[in-house]
Amino acid sequence: MSDNSIPHPDEPNRTVGCAIITVSDTRTLETDRSGRILQTLLLEAQHRVVAREIIPDEPARIQELFVQWCKRDEVEVLIFNGGTGIAPRDTTYDAIATLLEKTLPGFGELFRFLSYQEIGSRAIASRAIAGTYRNKPIFSLPGSTAAVTLAMKRLILPELVHLVGQLNPPTRDD
Repeated sequence: MSDNSIPHPDEPNRTVGCAIITVSDTRTLETDRSGRILQTLLLEAQHRVVAREIIPDEPARIQELFVQWCKRDEVEVLIFNGGTGIAPRDTTYDAIATLLEKTLPGFGELFRFLSYQEIGSRAIASRAIAGTYRNKPIFSLPGSTAAVTLAMKRLILPELVHLVGQLNPPTRDD
């Protein structure tokens, strides 16, 4: 597919300011391998990591940080990892889903499909979700390094600039 046939071409060389939130009751910055992978992949793709934090799997805390960071102009995208399964302490999905203004069902569907190809039927337990809030894309991924890598390489990085551009089109002085 040529660039001319893309319905909404991306802004060339656009870098995006990203916040990484690891939801875990046990991880630290030193042991947060998935957060480190997210950071590395974003930087390799020439994006900026403007914030990174680890918070406990507490719905009120997740929502508080979500809203707080969405108020920051330099944060254009939020990427959560962890807490998307079905265990009693997995509450990230529940906390985030109630705040999203629009959901991107295709993200979760495609993520589970791609996960199924790698891990089989266990993919049904993933509650990965994406959507928008105040013109910012929001992604919530499982906490495993394989899941984070899959989501970033196959879904998020190829569409990140496009999604941010759709929500915040460049102003033209015509």
